[in-house]
Amino acid sequence: MSQATIDQTRQIIRHQLTLLWQRPDLAINIAPVMLWGAPGVGKSAVIRELCAELGIGFIDVRLSQREPVDLRGLPVPDEDQVRWLLSSEWPRDPESRGIILFDELTAADRTLQVAAYEFILDRRLGDLYRVPPGWLVCAAGNRSEDRAVAMTLSSALANRFCHLELHPNVEQWTGWAVGRGLDPDVIAFLRFKPESFFRMEGNLERGWPSPRSWERVALAVEHGVALDSSLIALIVAGLVGTGPATEFLAFRRQRQALPDVEALLRGEVGFVVPKSADQRYALTAALAHHLWRGPKGERERRIDNFLRIGLELGSDFAVMAMMDAMRRVESPERAKDAQALFGHPRYDEWIGRHGEGLQAPPPSPVDIRDETPLETSTPKVTARPRRSPRSART
Repeated sequence: MSQATIDQTRQIIRHQLTLLWQRPDLAINIAPVMLWGAPGVGKSAVIRELCAELGIGFIDVRLSQREPVDLRGLPVPDEDQVRWLLSSEWPRDPESRGIILFDELTAADRTLQVAAYEFILDRRLGDLYRVPPGWLVCAAGNRSEDRAVAMTLSSALANRFCHLELHPNVEQWTGWAVGRGLDPDVIAFLRFKPESFFRMEGNLERGWPSPRSWERVALAVEHGVALDSSLIALIVAGLVGTGPATEFLAFRRQRQALPDVEALLRGEVGFVVPKSADQRYALTAALAHHLWRGPKGERERRIDNFLRIGLELGSDFAVMAMMDAMRRVESPERAKDAQALFGHPRYDEWIGRHGEGLQAPPPSPVDIRDETPLETSTPKVTARPRRSPRSART
């Protein structure tokens, strides 16, 4: 089965939705989507977040926790007839739109899978109910090799789906994490040590690293400032396992040797480019994370120092910091912040030095994980057409 990234999966599901809405007469022929993947790769999250982004409905059906009667309805005697009481969760409004997700489909036994056949295959429950044409049916499940609860799908059910296997991608996840404002230490560490992002090895009955567990590490670190460091270490190890936790905590100690990023953005301390690559990763993630967190009255000064520091960095890390800063102001409600950044007088100078790499892929940690000061090394970004400062401000 071909592997798909989160971004590719989003594009395919959006396409299916658009086709469904444009041609509701084809609803019965538009294939529902089945997402395969290991636990924690974001199968259900990608659908939930897409529905929130589009402002449409989302119904999460955990089939393994249901009974067949939950799908078909409850038979109720009515004199010499039997009437069926359908679940209230199924959408009734013919104009409504959304996604119905049969999550953990592979954890359901054959009896439940058979009960779901008609709903998934024909978008109906006999003559009692039909799925409104604006709703796409999807499913998700683990693979047999994931050592999770996984039953085989019948050939009849499998043949109806468009099957996608989700592949965790550290670059896409860190970009998403930046947009969500997750802890910059986690983002920087995973850029520096991408091999620690996802590992299904060792004792999988304990904590192991996955996109879901790293998100929880980021939240634990952010909200655990009042905890003793030994307790944070236990939490992190409990989420991602001892090995990745040890590496991450060592990375954090290295980051703590850096000057205070808030003081750097306020211009209160001098800036020296860190010599080690892990500290440069930590610095660039922290700069973008803290840039927009200060008082509005400090915005001009913080942007000025952010750009000034970027001019002292090599293009690899300057571009990384700028792309992270841009991700935080992508939404329409942050338009003023974006204008303040792109309209700043020092931005033209920044573009003149680093503009060719602005749309380039992030640098490979294998290429730049060394102890050589970055300003003496050759940038590893691929040359691209330089982005015009004038067009960037419009």
